[in-house]
Amino acid sequence: MGPPGSGKSDLALRLLDRGFVLVADDRVDIIKGMARPPAMLAGLLEVRGLGILRLPHAPEARLALAVQLGRVDVRLPEPARHPSLDLPMVTLDGAGASAPQRVALALDCALGRLSQLAGAFA
Repeated sequence: MGPPGSGKSDLALRLLDRGFVLVADDRVDIIKGMARPPAMLAGLLEVRGLGILRLPHAPEARLALAVQLGRVDVRLPEPARHPSLDLPMVTLDGAGASAPQRVALALDCALGRLSQLAGAFA
């Protein structure tokens, strides 16, 4: 999640390179904890400088983590939850070189595959 130009599509592209699977860029419909692409957006990804590409995609994905793109001012954030989705939520700088790794680590923490001593999942 984030405002236009915050790097959502670019981060999605870098996550795809790490083995994540696209559902849709720009918007998904969320019903009972599942993200599904609107028919017209399924598998589409806007890649600045190239255009809109149709990529392999998943028809749906169970939500486990909310990622808000924006400025990060704290080293050890307090645990937070998305107010309407009731999911663990982290705020990351999407432009940072380590952003895809941070998303992967946050997802592992949200799913209980990693533990944390202090911070967003402690």
